[in-house]
Amino acid sequence: MRRTSLLLLMVALITSLMVLNGCPKKQEPVTPPPAPVETTKPEVKPEPEQPKQPEAKPELREEQLQTVYFDFDKYNLRPDAKSSLDANFALLQQYSNVIIKIEGHCDERGTVEYNLSLGEKRAKSVMDYLTGLGVSASRVTIVSYGKERPLDAGHNETAWAKNRRAEFRVVSQ
Repeated sequence: MRRTSLLLLMVALITSLMVLNGCPKKQEPVTPPPAPVETTKPEVKPEPEQPKQPEAKPELREEQLQTVYFDFDKYNLRPDAKSSLDANFALLQQYSNVIIKIEGHCDERGTVEYNLSLGEKRAKSVMDYLTGLGVSASRVTIVSYGKERPLDAGHNETAWAKNRRAEFRVVSQ
């Protein structure tokens, strides 16, 4: 009996241990803590530098150049023409990249051939004056229109005086 009592005692002990411990609880799976979230600001890339535009150079306008006038049947420069050309020279020095064309004109009197020749002499005398002041001859071309392009279509001395001229055109800058 002793054996039986011992066995009963053991069973009772095991049962009480089981009751005291209760049913084993389900173990929850261990989850690792969440990874730390980076709260850094996204990297801001600087905008690529725009290539600097060269500053626009001011351009010489034809209206800035003064027209030169001549006496009837002449191509020599009058004092007022030289004064105008001195002012034009200053502009051409300031705008040293400008290439110009000098146009020689005449009034309606005379033949076409004569006026073409006279217009060329007028343009050449203007060019010679400017190159004498220091404008490079490579920056100047001449052309004669004779009586083909009158400024004033009148048939009197006032109109003819306006038509006897040398005008400037800007060819390139």
